[in-house]
Amino acid sequence: MSSKALAAHPHHSGTVLVGGIALTAAAAWAAQHAIAATHYGDATRGRLGVVWAVTFVLLMAQTVMYHFDRPYRATPRVARLLAGRHVAVLVPTYNEDEGYLRMGLQSLLDQTRLPDSVHIVDDGSTSTDYASVRAWWLGAAHAAGIRTTWQRVPNGGKRQAQGHGVRASPEADFYVTLDSDSCLAPNAIEQVLLPFGRKSVQSVAGIVLATNHRANLLSRITDLWLLTGQLVDRSALSTVGAVLVNSGPLAAYRAAVIRDNLDAYLGETFRGKPVHLSDDSLLTLYALLRGKTVQQPTAVVFSAMPEKFGHLCRMYLRWMRGSTIRSLWRMRYLPVTGVAYWIHLLRWFQVALSTSVLVWLLAVEPLKYGNTPDASFLLLPFLIGWAQGLRYLSIIRSDERIRSRLVTWMLMPLGVLFAWTVLRFMRWYGAATCSNTGWGTRQGGAEVSLDGGGSSAPAAGMPPPYPPDAYPQPNENQAYGIHAPDEYERPYGYQEPYGHPQQDEYQERYGYPRQDEYQRPSGYADEYPAAPLKLLDPLTGTTLEVPVHRAGTR
Repeated sequence: MSSKALAAHPHHSGTVLVGGIALTAAAAWAAQHAIAATHYGDATRGRLGVVWAVTFVLLMAQTVMYHFDRPYRATPRVARLLAGRHVAVLVPTYNEDEGYLRMGLQSLLDQTRLPDSVHIVDDGSTSTDYASVRAWWLGAAHAAGIRTTWQRVPNGGKRQAQGHGVRASPEADFYVTLDSDSCLAPNAIEQVLLPFGRKSVQSVAGIVLATNHRANLLSRITDLWLLTGQLVDRSALSTVGAVLVNSGPLAAYRAAVIRDNLDAYLGETFRGKPVHLSDDSLLTLYALLRGKTVQQPTAVVFSAMPEKFGHLCRMYLRWMRGSTIRSLWRMRYLPVTGVAYWIHLLRWFQVALSTSVLVWLLAVEPLKYGNTPDASFLLLPFLIGWAQGLRYLSIIRSDERIRSRLVTWMLMPLGVLFAWTVLRFMRWYGAATCSNTGWGTRQGGAEVSLDGGGSSAPAAGMPPPYPPDAYPQPNENQAYGIHAPDEYERPYGYQEPYGHPQQDEYQERYGYPRQDEYQRPSGYADEYPAAPLKLLDPLTGTTLEVPVHRAGTR
């Protein structure tokens, strides 16, 4: 991997729009030709004609919508206001490759707008203790003037790790959530904050690119369909302020969105089981209940993609299980007068319709009526895929030439086949098994490494993730917020509380008073009262308290 900072930016071109429209029109022609060429009955031909007409109207509408998605800008006055706000970055990590973690932390130091604080939480990793990365980071952050905390806590899942970071930063105005394998483009934080210049915006999603997109064919195809989905589907939703799922590798929230809902976020259950997955979609739902959720196409992050088929399947299955659970909450709690509610229903209608049509054409018609679909039908998904995949070419990367991206774009038929077979099956399998709410990856160590060595097994002789008494209780003195690396140089499992310098010594040394991790701002309970909204599990009747505030109703 080059030592030069990774960067990327979107390029808007009328050629991409014209090409997308032309390929979509060609797909419409192919559909009409296939219907006419196949010996369907009049009734079947009529129904298929209606289905294709609706499909292509929706495709054209989506094409126009995502073309009008533009980066948010800020006036000089708004830029000054945003520059004065406290931005806290939350980085939970569990069995992460140290190379990816260090690269991501280095990208925080290289930002054009530095974060005010960074809170890293090791969620009881079993494959490493990150000693060298931690020592380097604490010194580098102190030199850059970034307040930081590094906590190692018993394994409780990503949400619990984020919760520790939230409690350590009660002064935050905005939270930026990062995955531990995320590497930010140099202007990512500056750009992801700009939409907050509009008071109605409650959360902002970044654009995720694969760091390891050229590792093998699988990672290249994954980068293609994942980025295309963001620049097509999510960009279209962003134009109406109704993004349904933010990016795990990079998203930003008004602090109150997370802080007001923290207890419910950490305590979500489904069918009596704690929910560890779908964290980003739940935070996005909280934001939607307060205002607009958008995407900033100039806020770019690079993240490690699966390089093995099994890893990809486990990741996608986790996404689909979480998507099913979140769909139940959206249908119950999104207001029916809002556009997000109807867009959500429309998405499920499209999935069900496309699956039904596929089964009818490839199974029912040939087996029951002897009507084999015309070969022109095979062109439809490929033409549509190439049309939408042109958006992939609108991102210019600093580490890749355009001809290499053209080669990836030409692989879209493989991506379409993969999506319509493996991923389509896993979508419905995930929906059927959504009560399995575990994470499913990294249990044996990092599955992708920066040096290309594959997964890292647990280190020999590694102590348990949380030996007895190794962690001080919340009301004891803990070394949260201490910048100096030497104050963290304790053997793992150190039995005594690390202790803080005295308050006056700490303030003299670092220039600000020590913040207790579990201390909330004065008047917190009065300022952020619980809202009456409750999440009801429709399958078991279990009630989950969700203290949600709508914007301006405190």
